Amino acid sequence: MKTPNPRARTARRPLSIPDPRVSERVQRFPESVIREMTRIAALHDAVNLAQGFPDFDPPEEIRAAALGSIRSGGNQYTVTWGTPGLREAIARKARRFNHIDADPEKNVVVTCGATEAMMAAMLSLVDPGDEVVVPEPFYENYGPDAIVSGARVRAVPLEGPDWRLDEERLKAAFSPKTKVVVVNTPNNPTGRVFSRAELGLLADLCADSDAVAITDEIYEHIVYDDRTHLSLATLPGMADRTITINGISKTYSATGWRVGWAIAPATLATAMRRAHDFLTVCAPHAFQVAAEAALGLPDRYYADLARTYQRKRDRFVAELQRRGFECAPPEGTYYVMTDISRFPFEDDWSFAMALIERAGIACVPGSSFFARPQDGRKYVRFVFAKTDETLNEAIVRLSRVEDRMHADQTSGMSNGGMTAGRGKASSRRGRGSGRR
Repeated sequence: MKTPNPRARTARRPLSIPDPRVSERVQRFPESVIREMTRIAALHDAVNLAQGFPDFDPPEEIRAAALGSIRSGGNQYTVTWGTPGLREAIARKARRFNHIDADPEKNVVVTCGATEAMMAAMLSLVDPGDEVVVPEPFYENYGPDAIVSGARVRAVPLEGPDWRLDEERLKAAFSPKTKVVVVNTPNNPTGRVFSRAELGLLADLCADSDAVAITDEIYEHIVYDDRTHLSLATLPGMADRTITINGISKTYSATGWRVGWAIAPATLATAMRRAHDFLTVCAPHAFQVAAEAALGLPDRYYADLARTYQRKRDRFVAELQRRGFECAPPEGTYYVMTDISRFPFEDDWSFAMALIERAGIACVPGSSFFARPQDGRKYVRFVFAKTDETLNEAIVRLSRVEDRMHADQTSGMSNGGMTAGRGKASSRRGRGSGRR
């Protein structure tokens, strides 16, 4: 491992930007912790099991489609809300796989990734003072999306280790101000695949509150143990009150291409097209062509994808459990949320930084997935969307966690953030209660 710059070790920038010209809304959320961990990993030459991207390429067919488009003139703006061919491919696949009936001319909006689709959906639906209900832990972008839109997040805690929705807690989160419910299934970071009963409860509450569901279904094909993905929009009464978001990043291993989409009722799609137009104009032309090719891959591609990731999941989770991490195999996605309570660290940040510096492995501190960071201090998230070679190296490096644990417990000394117990949350987090 290369020697990192000691000044760039673990210190985090404060949440507040000391300049009165900066807007109040931006002062309320930090930079992405996930992307920050990737930068810190690079400083330490660590194996990056933090940010959710594969270290292998998309299928050859879709890379060839992108190159072919570039060579044949696909280098300029497209129709703002997507090429006709891609929108038609999205509608076909939605009908075949999700059982969602979508008109490519009225219901489909192509965006710069699912991330922009979520932002455009929020801006299209939410006014200042509205509330957004989100099961927690949740993907870190959802909080800033709500803040930028002027909304307040109402987080609904899921209980680990199985991360199930609690009906009474969910009902208590709804109020006359509820405008949107964000549902991410399969779920990042927990790996939970919500059941039909849980989605039915969400549907009932949306109908009772006249709320719109925004579903992030980017991991729909990465499900395990013969589970199947269910789209909320297909439940009774939900077709006209659901915006279904997806993209090519995860299923086709093309996170850098930034092509996503939303399927929405016609009026909401029209609103999203307006927001999207003035956010980014259009998704990259050549990669829209590649996305169209991706959506035409045969069914065996998706079966092979799930089998490959299930094999990686089974091996990696077993290694984590062997080494003292408390975790259950995720039902979907390529993430493992682990409880680190047994390790003698102050909090998730102390653990994550020590793991980088001592073992050369990067993970994501769990606090970044909670509205109140202190609620996530005993968790970290790993990603296993890596080549076997990368996972082999990570497993070798994990042995260093045990070695250092034994050494520290034998010496009884606190060293570099290690303590005999768990104290108050680390000041390095810099997130603050104003995050949400």
